Amino acid sequence: MTEHTIRDAAALSGWRKSSYSSNEGGSCVEVSDGYHSGVPVRDSKAPQGPALVFPATGWTSFITAVKSGELSA
Repeated sequence: MTEHTIRDAAALSGWRKSSYSSNEGGSCVEVSDGYHSGVPVRDSKAPQGPALVFPATGWTSFITAVKSGELSA
């Protein structure tokens, strides 16, 4: 599995907040659509900070597990 980091996540466009995030601040995760080599993920409180890029298949498996309740807090 190849993972990498984008040092300045603000250089990418198309960021959107997780549907589980609220508009009241706090911990929010954003993803960017259309990146050529995976799914970039960043902290919404640090838009110029780094983003981790996950392979699309790994991200899909993670989202499926979250939605089905396989992961606990």
